[in-house]
Amino acid sequence: MKFLLVFDFDHTLVDDNSDTWIVKCAPDEKLPSGLKDSYEKGKWTEYMGRVFKYLGDQGIRQDAMKKIMTTIPLTTGMAELLTFVEQKKDSFDCVIISDSNQLFIEWILEGANVHRVFDKVFTNPAAFDDIGYLTVKNFHVHHCPKCPQNLCKRKVLQDFLDQQVNRNMHYTKVIYVGDGGNDLCPVTILKQGDVTMPRHGYTLHRKIALMYQDGDSLDSSLKVWSTGIDILSHLKLLLKAPINITPDVLK
Repeated sequence: MKFLLVFDFDHTLVDDNSDTWIVKCAPDEKLPSGLKDSYEKGKWTEYMGRVFKYLGDQGIRQDAMKKIMTTIPLTTGMAELLTFVEQKKDSFDCVIISDSNQLFIEWILEGANVHRVFDKVFTNPAAFDDIGYLTVKNFHVHHCPKCPQNLCKRKVLQDFLDQQVNRNMHYTKVIYVGDGGNDLCPVTILKQGDVTMPRHGYTLHRKIALMYQDGDSLDSSLKVWSTGIDILSHLKLLLKAPINITPDVLK
């Protein structure tokens, strides 16, 4: 019996947005209004590329960025949750699917000493170029009209599950933990017996609540969380005996 834990990153594992947290490196911790206003819907990665260029132009380099990023707080209870998962790795595989970037996630996980928990991290590639500017690329190409052009989490999750089946790994349950609007697409492929865990009061929670109000639903069970301790408590129940959860998304 093995479970797959799938985590979003921003406002899920960490209690803020890593892409906006980096602005603390900027002069006066803010961006020029023209740069802030340049974001186009669905093109966040391109926008962050411009942010990183601006920071580079201000002389902000890797050491300063890493120092700032390691101060972002984990969400309450996540340290306890991840410690438990690390102790139970025979029961859990654990992946991250995030619209942040590779370097930010590596720095933050290593700074919090929780990096060993995760088997895979799926996120936008990032690297420093020859002159020390941080660059970021789209994770992949996809054709999902519901998702930002750089990342469809549903495709990432389905591809990973298919690869695991090819390796003869069939998970007892998939538990998806997230908060954002881009977490709705992947949870639509979860099956009966899997668990969708939206963060209370955040966009994913609101979108699923609207689905239920409109008479639609997901195949997976639902368990709303506010802290990592809520997730931890549910995992402990699953390890004792798999149970069916009454949808509480409307609470």
